[in-house]
Amino acid sequence: MNKAYDPTDTQGSGQWLQAEQGFVTRVFNWMFIGLMATAVVSFLIVTNEYILKALMTNSLLMIGLGIGLLAMVWNLSANITKMSPQAAAMNFFIYAALNGAFISSIFVVYTASSIFTTFLVASATFGAMALYGATTKKDLTGIGSLAFMALIGLIIAQVVNMFLHSTGLASLINYAGVLVFVALTAYDVQKIKKIGQQTNYHPNMAIRGALTLYLDFINLFLFLLRIMGNRRN
Repeated sequence: MNKAYDPTDTQGSGQWLQAEQGFVTRVFNWMFIGLMATAVVSFLIVTNEYILKALMTNSLLMIGLGIGLLAMVWNLSANITKMSPQAAAMNFFIYAALNGAFISSIFVVYTASSIFTTFLVASATFGAMALYGATTKKDLTGIGSLAFMALIGLIIAQVVNMFLHSTGLASLINYAGVLVFVALTAYDVQKIKKIGQQTNYHPNMAIRGALTLYLDFINLFLFLLRIMGNRRN
């Protein structure tokens, strides 16, 4: 059984805090590595006319890439503790790189300046909620559960709107998506902090935590971009 941090244990509190901070730092380091891989791949594709055209004009390729990314997320989430640390790291890196190819189309749809501005807003929002999740004494489990249920509703609504093509519903989905991932960011950071307060956790849990925060940030950014982004003419 994992042993949780005991705040009344003043003798060992320093060691517990150091271990917790070390785990959280590893999680964020892996998350940043993932974001960098995504950004680099997106930039390389956008600056290569032939690769970009191949992606933008081949719907089957994009559908296959999207399905592959979903499969990789499921595999990492479900089986990461069965992988070696090297395999877990490689799978996370490959996923982040392929996701960079998948979302590179935003540079075709939106202006570079609005993408940069939205990235700054998303980073500030994510940072604020991550700080809240790490410092609040309030248990965010209930908020996390509600946000997860709302996320399922968002996915269903997005699928339905693929057939309805309703701009009103799309706008509602985007604003709801921002709220959902704002809440999930705070909840997930608190959950990651609690894992760091335990002993004998699997070494790959840092990568699983990084994947969770990576997805929170990417989705927050994309929903904000649909609200704030200026489309190219």
